[in-house]
Amino acid sequence: MIPNPTVIKAGTGVLTREADGTIDRAALIHLVSAIAGLIDAGRRCLFVSSGAVGCGVSALGLGQYPADTATRQACAAVGQARLMESYSGLFAHFDIPVAQILLTASDLATPERSTLVHDTLERLFAVPRMLPIINENDTVAVEELKFGDNDMLAVRVARLVRAERIVFLTSADGLLDPETGNLVARASDTSSVARHARPDKGGFSIGGMASKLEAVRHALDSGIECCIANGRHPDRLAAVVAGDGLCTRFCPPTPVG
Repeated sequence: MIPNPTVIKAGTGVLTREADGTIDRAALIHLVSAIAGLIDAGRRCLFVSSGAVGCGVSALGLGQYPADTATRQACAAVGQARLMESYSGLFAHFDIPVAQILLTASDLATPERSTLVHDTLERLFAVPRMLPIINENDTVAVEELKFGDNDMLAVRVARLVRAERIVFLTSADGLLDPETGNLVARASDTSSVARHARPDKGGFSIGGMASKLEAVRHALDSGIECCIANGRHPDRLAAVVAGDGLCTRFCPPTPVG
């Protein structure tokens, strides 16, 4: 049985440089170290990592996300290889083996196919310290096969493995009140804080804060705790997962009875 893991989702804005979409090696090193710390402490994690298309955009010498599907998928093919090469090498320093899992929405569309993905993850978790790294299979996914973005992918995977929580790592500390500028530390639903979402997508990013709130809403409906935290400060990750730390934390309602 999969041991109620923590799902960590990192967006392109956390993993790449805003100027050109190239992998931010220093950011990756710090994030890998933080996730390794969780695994060292005995926590089982799944890592949903964006960044493949962004990495491929820079590798192909483009200045922005391409509009046409073929170029976008070519970027994903190049970028995913670069991304996994970086992760494999960095996590190896902590004696953490990694596994790549690429999904489209159709892979979780039926109980039969969802079971196959679940059983694969369960087998991977039988390996000590194994970290599954999950991304949408952008090389083949077209609009009707897409999750929407990796925020929803993280939620779908979290449901599948009955995760305890999802930590959405972004470029902000969490949700900020637009009137006071203060961090919203806790919330029990998304409707009460929807006005706090702001357009924070970068040139190489797809989602934004509104996307995260929509994903959080679905996760809360499934009883999964969610945190929005700053991925540029991964040293805070352990405290966030432990129930403290600087973030916006969404706690699902306690079941009655």
